[in-house]
Amino acid sequence: MGAPITVGVDGFAESPPAAHWAAREALLRDLRLRLIHAWNPPAHPAPVLPHEDDQCYWSQRLLTDLVGELRDTHPGLRVSAELVPRETVPALLDAARDAEMLVLGSRGRDTPGGFLLGSTGRRILAHGVHPVIVVHADDKPLTADVAVGVSLRQPNEEALRFAFDAAARRGGVLRAVHAGTNGPGDEAAAADEAEPGAEGALDAALRPWRERYPGVPVAEAFIAERPALGVVHTAPGSGLLVLGRDETEPDPVPHLGSVIHAAVHHAPCPVAVVPRG
Repeated sequence: MGAPITVGVDGFAESPPAAHWAAREALLRDLRLRLIHAWNPPAHPAPVLPHEDDQCYWSQRLLTDLVGELRDTHPGLRVSAELVPRETVPALLDAARDAEMLVLGSRGRDTPGGFLLGSTGRRILAHGVHPVIVVHADDKPLTADVAVGVSLRQPNEEALRFAFDAAARRGGVLRAVHAGTNGPGDEAAAADEAEPGAEGALDAALRPWRERYPGVPVAEAFIAERPALGVVHTAPGSGLLVLGRDETEPDPVPHLGSVIHAAVHHAPCPVAVVPRG
């Protein structure tokens, strides 16, 4: 039996859309779905409310109701739920180590309050050891196509494998995007763009994966914009945007990079962040 797809669940409105996306993905991959709700026990016992059996009554009720909803909506889904009495970040990072991927919900783009992804999401994206998928509450209807951002300087092989595999499972087109500009303040992108034979470099990065997934149609695109803008602008029309993540140094304030940050906040579809192996 393969590793499950794990989804972090809390009591906010973004959890059900993330759980339903994860359920569809679990069925697509013939994997189990595991719901994790991290519950922080109070330091001092709270008064027992009427009809409460224990302090975690409402947390358990949240999971029970969502499991029932998922089973009704997705026949054949193998789903379990776990209430973890720990702080959210370590609980989800530990759960993600044994998962095929971890799915997180994010607020909708029209939600007042600015950032869509809180500190919990940023820390998990920065330190997850397996792919982490961010599903927004207002993501557009799914399509079969998959977009992947490709760096020509050092392609992320894990991100390319994930993207090709996702496109193959969905029966969609893989859109391989390299974005860069010679604008001031973007020396890394300028170096990428200035390299001779960029088309050949992109073809070379994709060739092993084309051979492994011969049935996946591939569309290559070069975008003359800063990477953070160019990758986001090519995401509309795709059901998933895949981005690679380099190793993240331990830091109280996680640094995700401009491309991932822009995608999580502006891409109109779920975003998969895949760490480099």
